[in-house]
Amino acid sequence: MKQTLIACLVVFLGLFAMSGVMAQETAPAEKVPPAAAEPDRSIVSDTMQRAEEMGQQAQEQVDKAVASVEESEEAKALSAGLLHWIYSLAEAMSFAAFHWVAFAIMVAGVIGFALQLVLGKLVVLARTGFSLSEIISDGIGLIISLIGLLLTTQAAAENSDFTQSAFAVLSAAAAGLVLGILLYIWGQAQELQAVRGRKSD
Repeated sequence: MKQTLIACLVVFLGLFAMSGVMAQETAPAEKVPPAAAEPDRSIVSDTMQRAEEMGQQAQEQVDKAVASVEESEEAKALSAGLLHWIYSLAEAMSFAAFHWVAFAIMVAGVIGFALQLVLGKLVVLARTGFSLSEIISDGIGLIISLIGLLLTTQAAAENSDFTQSAFAVLSAAAAGLVLGILLYIWGQAQELQAVRGRKSD
């Protein structure tokens, strides 16, 4: 009887010790609960929802402002007055010679700024100089020149016989090409001078 009690006691103590070891081994896994990442997801979703709501509110405000301006008689009168003198000047200048000059100037701008953005910046980089503001400025100039060239061509086609003359178009393009190269050389000299000034400082 005593031997049986002793054996039962040994088995009980052994099971108790094993359960303690297993509890220690499984304890680290319980430190990170499965739902620990849920608050982060909720924060991200709330932020995105608020951003969408703010965007919708801003769009509504812009739409209201546009509608109020479109319905305002004062705004219409101001717009008509602003465009009146532009229309009058455009009608007065609607002849082939003006469109020839405008076309040549726009071609010069496109050529000059394009060369400045490509070749000019390579030369500046070779001199270990770099200016982001000058790149942005040249890019804006190129865009303005392209838009001006398109609008000039459209206006010339509608209001004069400039586009119907091959000689006029080719001569204006050639003049713009030469002027654009000269503008590029001048702009390149100015930019290299600015690089030398920055290095001396």
